Amino acid sequence: MTTYARDERLEVLPDTNALADRACEWLCAQALAAVATRGRFTLALSGGSTPRALYQRLAKHPELPWDRIELCFGDERTVPPDHPDSNARMAREALTGKPFVRAARVHRIRAELPPDEAASDYEQTLRALFAGQPWPRFDVVLLGLGSDGHTASLFPQSHALTERTRWVVANWVAKLQSQRITLSYPAINSAAQVLFMVAGEDKAAPLRDVLEGNAEIEEIPARGIAPSAGELSFFVDRAAATLLRRQ
Repeated sequence: MTTYARDERLEVLPDTNALADRACEWLCAQALAAVATRGRFTLALSGGSTPRALYQRLAKHPELPWDRIELCFGDERTVPPDHPDSNARMAREALTGKPFVRAARVHRIRAELPPDEAASDYEQTLRALFAGQPWPRFDVVLLGLGSDGHTASLFPQSHALTERTRWVVANWVAKLQSQRITLSYPAINSAAQVLFMVAGEDKAAPLRDVLEGNAEIEEIPARGIAPSAGELSFFVDRAAATLLRRQ
């Protein structure tokens, strides 16, 4: 493991298996600490293949206090929950459908609804979960990084990048010709911890742009993730780190 001396915490792991193992170890520790301190742990899940490996490892820890763990989502495609592209389906198959996970603690985005309605519905879900708070204070938000620099469903040049009042927004993504439902920047940046998991050679250029570039967030939206009163970490595999300057 290599740790770079940057404002962000950056850990480079040898491969994707080591990345998933490290993220699981870290997340289990975060969950136990939060439950011990505050009585619950709130986690916003990410979609994609890299988080799936993490969720499969978490599923091997039924001893965690799952009755105190609230599982939410950072974004979703506008498809029903049984659709192959659904983040909720992936999470259910890997983790949230396990018998030790309390169904009442899994808060999915009802993306089968019309997009604006789905966003409003999920914001109300989160406002109930974080009652009395101006923004959701997740213990951890998990994020991935797209080859175009997007994260969650905050895509380049999309209108959600300018949202500053809503927690959740429907976001039209022109390159995909589809709607997405996503947490807004303020909702993500209010978290206590934000963890990016990044793997693969195709992520090397966008990771360099996020950590060492100077592009505007309209071009590289992941650069807009900057917790206002929390910590930002990147766990990446060696392939994704190939273009980073050694420090």
